Amino acid sequence: MKRLSCLLLAAALSLGLLSGCGTDAPSPAPSTDAPSSAKDQVVVAMGITSEPEFGFDPAYGWGAGEHVHEPLIQSTLTITNTDLTIGYDLATSCEASPDGLTWTVTIRDDVHFTDGEPLTAADVAFTYNTVKESSSVNDFTMLDRAEAVDKTTVRFHMLRPYSIWPYTMAIVGILPEHCYDSATYGSAPVGSGRYVLRQWDRGQQVILEANPDYYGQAPKMKKVTILFMEEDAAYLAVQAGQADLAYTSATYSDQSPTGYSLLACESVDNRGFNLPAVPVQGYDGVEGPAAGNDFTCDVLVRRAVNIGVDRQEMIDHVLNGYGTPAYSVCDKLPWYNPASEVEYDPEGAAALLDQAGWTLGADGVRERNGVKAQLNLLYPSSDSVRQALAADFANQLGELGIACTIEGVGWDTAYDRALSEPLIWGWGAHTPMELYNLYHTIGDTGSAQYSPYSNLAVDAYMDEALASSDLQASYELWQKAQWDGETGVTQQGDVPWVWLVNVSHLYWVRDGLQVAEQKVHPHGHGWSIVNNVDQWSWQ
Repeated sequence: MKRLSCLLLAAALSLGLLSGCGTDAPSPAPSTDAPSSAKDQVVVAMGITSEPEFGFDPAYGWGAGEHVHEPLIQSTLTITNTDLTIGYDLATSCEASPDGLTWTVTIRDDVHFTDGEPLTAADVAFTYNTVKESSSVNDFTMLDRAEAVDKTTVRFHMLRPYSIWPYTMAIVGILPEHCYDSATYGSAPVGSGRYVLRQWDRGQQVILEANPDYYGQAPKMKKVTILFMEEDAAYLAVQAGQADLAYTSATYSDQSPTGYSLLACESVDNRGFNLPAVPVQGYDGVEGPAAGNDFTCDVLVRRAVNIGVDRQEMIDHVLNGYGTPAYSVCDKLPWYNPASEVEYDPEGAAALLDQAGWTLGADGVRERNGVKAQLNLLYPSSDSVRQALAADFANQLGELGIACTIEGVGWDTAYDRALSEPLIWGWGAHTPMELYNLYHTIGDTGSAQYSPYSNLAVDAYMDEALASSDLQASYELWQKAQWDGETGVTQQGDVPWVWLVNVSHLYWVRDGLQVAEQKVHPHGHGWSIVNNVDQWSWQ
């Protein structure tokens, strides 16, 4: 295991602070005393992949992507509430035109950037026009342009209706037009959010300090130090008392470090297999990768697999109890349809396989017309948890008479191979677009993006949901795409994916630290925990 000695960790915490363009004078260096000795400060250990590669620039992914979080340093127009409905930050009102092609947002008139310049609608328009051209993380293909109507009104002109635009506005931090430089901004950001970046030692730590001129409620935590370290090193930091909160995994959940307790946060960070829903297509490798699977193309087989897996057993044995059963890509979110839920029913699964003509052979493996029921299950070779889940899944399918092998693969080949072989994925985001991206037919391909699957009725519901001018009303349409009583992607319908578990996000928390109520965490174990760090407190 990779280890970081207490001596090196203390050295990392005692580095001198660096000043940046557009910030105030530097603060004193972090104390090497126990972090909790200061009741308005907190030290958080995150994984090394949480460090933003291109810095703290929303135009290059800060706050966005699959690890969506609040940008902290910048303000956003909207926010997501703890129940994942939409609230306001900079915005005071937000309205879509009846045709969904125009969004008009009014903003506060009392907000300033940390260099003293006022934040106006011109900055908002500049931000979105810049992000549209620069971002390779978020999808802005629905946006034509943003326009500042006056100092407090911005108008978004859309290329197509997009009812869930408020969820995009919740993760785009507003940039200062007057001093933005794409070459330097990520390292020395000027924002208007709750915190100011005081120091960034690449590969080691980030130090945030409360913005004294923040327009909202003043942060309780005046100083937030983020350490980037491997999981083993994070646990050593906890043992040494040099972090107040540190990410961890189920591997360490049976430990009991003195002075800490384990916090388990619910997530929609799910793991599941795609089940190719069409027969083998017979590509020769020239026209495209092989696609389709002659076993999983049978809907009865897919339904059998979905009810034949014991999700709680996986949680208990692979995740050490830290997870929840997953039935969709959007469990617990406002657009989730409870019709997705199923009971573990191995007898029912066996009956469905019998009905499909797959009968048990003398060797315990089902067959039909001389063909064995078998699958090769893929998992990312870099992910030990997915490997363990794949092995458990294979064992459970074996009990149903489906012979399975498992194979670790790299992402360079995984996307293509998943078109014909089930691959265990990780998904889960604070937007209904996750449903769209997994189940909607893409362009003229006649198939959804990550698995050969298509249902025109499902497409129509999602298209109608996006075209709606009423965000709340659109939730019902997303739910109907999952199941409308006759068709959909759930057990009663096409079930082209089998969802297994939602992985709880685990953290060691120092005694006395009160972590504010968490939203359901999305996929990615990083900055989500500090979305509301300004509301944390010490007893």
